[in-house]
Amino acid sequence: MNDDDGLEPVEEAELDRLEGELRAAAAVLDPLPAALSAIAVEAYALHDLDARIAELTFDSLTDAQPVRGATDVPRMLTFQAGELTVDVEVGAEGLFGQVLPPQRASVEVLSGPHAGAALTADTMGRFSAAAPPAGPFALRLRTGGDVVVTEWLRA
Repeated sequence: MNDDDGLEPVEEAELDRLEGELRAAAAVLDPLPAALSAIAVEAYALHDLDARIAELTFDSLTDAQPVRGATDVPRMLTFQAGELTVDVEVGAEGLFGQVLPPQRASVEVLSGPHAGAALTADTMGRFSAAAPPAGPFALRLRTGGDVVVTEWLRA
């Protein structure tokens, strides 16, 4: 603080003590809900610093022409991260996808703070889940030493 602001200088130790008292008061008067704390911790666990982000390059909801009379049509998505492409179909029957170029991969269906479904892509790069994701989801792929995470979308 400036000497000319009319306030007496405060030592760093005094500021730390005051901050500690304010934190303690806030914890008593307005505690952080346990569920929110758990969600925050689990969301941070999903954070992967080495992951490349796969950009959404095609979404049948916005990029495709509707077919007259078609109902309950699966949603088609394409994600791109460098040379890696992930094609995904999400419908009532589940989630189906393929990694291109074809290769084995570990695939996780992320759905917020909950543990996602663990899938395995075969040698042709194909993977599937019996149930479609509920709510927002993303995919995390591990191919060799690479980690790729898709953008988050609502199913």
